[in-house]
Amino acid sequence: MEHKRAGFATRLGAIAATVGSAVGLGNIWRFPYEAGQNGGGAFIIVYIACVALLGIPVMLSEFIIGRSTHSNMKGALRKLAPKSKVYNMAYICILGAVLVLSFYSVVCGWVVEYIWQAVMGGMQGHTPQEYSAMFSGFVASPWKGVMWTLLFLFINFAVLLRGVQKGIERISSILMPLLFVILIVFCINSLMLPNSHKGLEFLFSPDFSALTWRGVVDAFGQAFMSLSLGVACLVTYASYFNDETSLTKDAVVIASLDTLVAILSGIVIFPAVFSFGMQPEAGPKLVFEILPAVFQQMAGGYFWAILFFILLFFASLTSTISLSEIFINFLIEEHHLTRKKATWISAIVVVVLAVLCALSFNVLSSFKVFGMNLFDLFNYVSSNVFMLLGGLFTAVFVGWFIDRRVVVEQLTNKGRLNVPVMNYLMFCLRYVAPVAVVFIFLQLVGII
Repeated sequence: MEHKRAGFATRLGAIAATVGSAVGLGNIWRFPYEAGQNGGGAFIIVYIACVALLGIPVMLSEFIIGRSTHSNMKGALRKLAPKSKVYNMAYICILGAVLVLSFYSVVCGWVVEYIWQAVMGGMQGHTPQEYSAMFSGFVASPWKGVMWTLLFLFINFAVLLRGVQKGIERISSILMPLLFVILIVFCINSLMLPNSHKGLEFLFSPDFSALTWRGVVDAFGQAFMSLSLGVACLVTYASYFNDETSLTKDAVVIASLDTLVAILSGIVIFPAVFSFGMQPEAGPKLVFEILPAVFQQMAGGYFWAILFFILLFFASLTSTISLSEIFINFLIEEHHLTRKKATWISAIVVVVLAVLCALSFNVLSSFKVFGMNLFDLFNYVSSNVFMLLGGLFTAVFVGWFIDRRVVVEQLTNKGRLNVPVMNYLMFCLRYVAPVAVVFIFLQLVGII
């Protein structure tokens, strides 16, 4: 059965969807606590360097693979390297995406729970210790964790059932502008708090003495996670781009907007944290345990708590939609399924794995693999193995193996655009990205 291939209807819709793929909990939840633990401004400088030297080139390599073939990851590799079995690498990317989606959906479920708590007034009238106990109690509850995770996934797959233009593009075009508006409102509010300048000093005054090699590795990892690299996400979305899209321009715009969201999140969080005497290095609990205590001390705290977790929900949804589309697109094109069947199969697989991750904090807490529960295992393996392998592969594949004419044709739109950074891009893909990814991997496994 032949299926008419989907595509984005407009350039703005394509950018909104791809920015939505990149902007997620990695920017608003993970980036602030990574910066808080690694010297604030020093971490930001290294992060921006990682995006420029590693993130944008690898993003462009995925764009080239996707747009040149208008296929899913496996089909694209088969077209670009027909005489080899390099297309099997697609399975690594798809598995990585499914694993990310599985544990990530659990955190998204936490966000939905906190929206409910905020609406019901549960974010008011507690000490920081009580918020910590509240979060621990929620995570330890099997039925709550599973219920909110399933509700979030239901919303996610309901959007995907509507297709690329009516589902992904439309929801991204609505949610991304709203996300920026809410972020800016929060920034203005945070900057008006007493002693907010201390938070800005921490964020923008580099303290390189607080930045270790581990912090540098974290910055590389954050760039990969934030830009959704290495799991065929951008290959899939680029396959929906039209042939008039400027890949270089869009890559720079998407990476810039993604970085802007991360920095704006820091402006939202750190002035508030310093204003109320909290600790910027609080780690992953910063959003779920520290910020609720901050909100209740602010004028209109009830409103701000609701708005903040709605912001997190928007960012979460646009990211999980893109992660889900990788597997769905693969099933449609490689196994000739209808979109409805492919979406249902993807939903069943992800629901099973996500429920297991949610239960790993309670019912399955004693089940360990390499000393980690399933949530931590999926997080570690997808972020530190599959995403890095996928990023390394796409960089090397585009930099060394595919016909240089394909790269030139895609970046210049068949000679219609001037791309002066061509040599820089190829240098990064051939040398900088592979060396950096191998270094990160050796650091993570403890060899260096």
